[in-house]
Amino acid sequence: MEVPLQPFKAVGRNIRMKEEKQAYLEEIIAKINGAEFIMIADYGGLDVPGFMEIRKRLKANGSDFRVVKNSFIKRAASESGLPEGLVASLTGQTALVTGESDVCAVAKTIKGFHKEFQKVEVKTGVLDGKLLEAAEINALADLPSREVLLSQLLGVLNAPATKLARVLNEPGGSLARVLQAKADLG
Repeated sequence: MEVPLQPFKAVGRNIRMKEEKQAYLEEIIAKINGAEFIMIADYGGLDVPGFMEIRKRLKANGSDFRVVKNSFIKRAASESGLPEGLVASLTGQTALVTGESDVCAVAKTIKGFHKEFQKVEVKTGVLDGKLLEAAEINALADLPSREVLLSQLLGVLNAPATKLARVLNEPGGSLARVLQAKADLG
């Protein structure tokens, strides 16, 4: 019994599909490697207008929200050297959030979106090579913005300098008052 050969087009299509999947995987790996942080989110129940809204909000914070098959994230995570625990969260409908700037602003955006629409919930993330649980990401969301933190730091750093300037000026001010009093008397 002779086994019929597959038509050339089908074989060519399978090769093209493998090439497309490999290119997509490489794109995800590049996205992960170029990001300062990543988050894995569950987007279950989100409709198309919801996707557009969350993407718009996250883009304003310099981050990207994209739906990726769990198997692709697993392969990309292993090739990118991400922590092992990340793979455990890859169940259900998964979105990959990557960003290059303010992780707190992104976490705050996702938390606010979840509070508003009861959709999109962070499962886990990676920051500076460390695996973050959902509670840790929510704690980041509760922090003040980067600008507020920087101004608070500047205030803390400026306070000792201000006190030092006052202490250094005090003897000169006292001497000036003594000289003025002496001049008034005599």
